[in-house]
Amino acid sequence: MADDVAAGIRIRHLYKLFGPRPEAMLERVREGMGKQELRDQYGHVLGLKDISIDMPAGGIQVVMGLSGSGKSTLIRHINRLIDPTAGEVRVPVNGQEVDVVKMGHRELLQFRRAQTAMVFQKFALFPHFTVLENVQYGLQVQAVPVRQRREQAVRWIERVGLKGYEDHYPNQLSGGMQQRVGLARALTNDAPILLMDEAFSALDPLIRSDMQSVLLDLQQEIGKTIVFITHDLDEALRLGDRIAILRDGEVVQQGTGQQIVLRPADDYIASFVRDVNRGRVIRCRTLANPGDPVPGPSVDAGMVIEEAARLLNAEGCRQANVVNARGRHLGVLGMDEIIGAMVPAHAPDAADGTSGAGVRTPVAGAH
Repeated sequence: MADDVAAGIRIRHLYKLFGPRPEAMLERVREGMGKQELRDQYGHVLGLKDISIDMPAGGIQVVMGLSGSGKSTLIRHINRLIDPTAGEVRVPVNGQEVDVVKMGHRELLQFRRAQTAMVFQKFALFPHFTVLENVQYGLQVQAVPVRQRREQAVRWIERVGLKGYEDHYPNQLSGGMQQRVGLARALTNDAPILLMDEAFSALDPLIRSDMQSVLLDLQQEIGKTIVFITHDLDEALRLGDRIAILRDGEVVQQGTGQQIVLRPADDYIASFVRDVNRGRVIRCRTLANPGDPVPGPSVDAGMVIEEAARLLNAEGCRQANVVNARGRHLGVLGMDEIIGAMVPAHAPDAADGTSGAGVRTPVAGAH
């Protein structure tokens, strides 16, 4: 994990085996037994194997993978809807780091009510409740006074763009609107950890993109620790401050979107990122060349190069000055470098640390 990113959730050596004797099979898995052998010879299913992830506090951690990779199993360990076979899930509670795995029943119940909220793929709305009643339900369970929970619910209904729909029922809403209700319900609880399990996967592409924008806008305001599950790489790259990619219950690679696209760990990851629009992933800091300021616009070091290219084209310039958040000059970025990085001469090479034409180590002080 990046040195300057504080962990909000620490997962350590997490294992989950499904079957009649998971604890007895654990040592065999630790010694290297594979998923297929475990299933065929011993009748157990390997859900998760030695998962260790530091999820950024106040950021969006995306966990992605294909069906059966273990991503939904993993997120359900954070609020212990699934009990692990072994491992730790450490979360901050009232300034102290606590292992969810060791919580007693009462402590776990309080943790779920006050510290986490969850948004599901299938919406999970009560069909006989109105929008307002659905959104305030979590507060009702916590015995929050009627007036207070109504005020909080109305606020978040408006923030997700559903003002005027408070008295509608779920069957009167579109799929996208129903998911907005689910998101508002989670936010109304004001829990510091937000768990989103394939929350937008059932939506049409345009509605899905709109919901991604809603989430990113809200995150600027609320700064929750969000764990977002998806099987879609474009969604992961758009949303994730950090991304972990799972395969057969194991973490294959984790890092920022840019790190994964430019330095895929193996051929499996390389196949994922081959068709990615690199212009929406690579940041200006990565391509900046050392040099004195030049005539032309200034671009933030964190800006994606597609936006920088659009700015250069609009101003009729071939070069831009890359600056950090304080306005300090870091280097110069040219249109030729941008084009070379967006359309590399060859695909990123797995595992060897190279990343195609035009991409280099970020300049110092670019954060």
